[in-house]
Amino acid sequence: MLKAKFGIEIEFTGITRTKAAEIMANHFESSFTSDGGFYDKKTVVDNTGRKWTVMYDGSINPLKKVDGCKVHASDLYKCELVTPVLTYREDIETLQELIRKLRKGGASVDEGSCGIHIHLNGADHTPRSIRNFINIIASKNDLLYKSLQIDEARTKWCKKMDKQLVETINRKKPATFSQIENIWYAGFCESRNTHYHKSRYHFLNLHSFFHGNHTVELRGFDSTLHAGKIRSYIVLALALNHQALTQQKASTKKNQTENEKFAMRTYLNRIGLVGDEFKNCREHLCKHLNGSAAWRNGTVA
Repeated sequence: MLKAKFGIEIEFTGITRTKAAEIMANHFESSFTSDGGFYDKKTVVDNTGRKWTVMYDGSINPLKKVDGCKVHASDLYKCELVTPVLTYREDIETLQELIRKLRKGGASVDEGSCGIHIHLNGADHTPRSIRNFINIIASKNDLLYKSLQIDEARTKWCKKMDKQLVETINRKKPATFSQIENIWYAGFCESRNTHYHKSRYHFLNLHSFFHGNHTVELRGFDSTLHAGKIRSYIVLALALNHQALTQQKASTKKNQTENEKFAMRTYLNRIGLVGDEFKNCREHLCKHLNGSAAWRNGTVA
């Protein structure tokens, strides 16, 4: 589960992109370069030669603190951190420490406009596993959205799985990527080669798989600069990816939700978030759910 390669994009504000790049450069004991283009990309190379970038993102509501109060800021405060390809065991501590330094340096998030996107390596996926992924997310839509407390203002950027898509996938049972691709883009008039294709704005984005960097993208995370929460999001994404890859088939049937915490805890255990190592991850992912994590028919925790 933890061996899969991934990348993460974290949107934030509170400081300028130049300030963020300076913090990143100090963290890696390096310097940064700026390309001066539309996205104002500022790049830091770490000691392994990988590029970490902070860049402009137009969807962010820019803010800064003045006399302890958040006020509107210029576009220079629209920041998106884009990591290189990472692996969990080797890179999670580095990523978390960088996030802590950005937060300490004044970075913050605007809950309604800032999000986190996790890209998972698509190299090992098959038509079967992609169908599995669609069904897994569809079956867990309601539980995940409540668990992750996705801000209503951001749902237009990370919509739930389209019911028509799910129904078509399971009725036709496509056996090739080409067939899945045709179902994914059905109903859209714009070119599939469009970078910001409207189909991408779902919790599960396959546009990046078919016409991007061949990654499966999960977009259903409000941004945060809490290093522990970011770790829990990454672990969840890796676990969902592993389930899709290894499970023979996946159902769209939803879990019982009378006891949401119990349903989520047992599901997280089943997909690999077991033991003390992931205790904090389970706590973050169950915190906002109703019920008792310990007892199926227990009292509200």
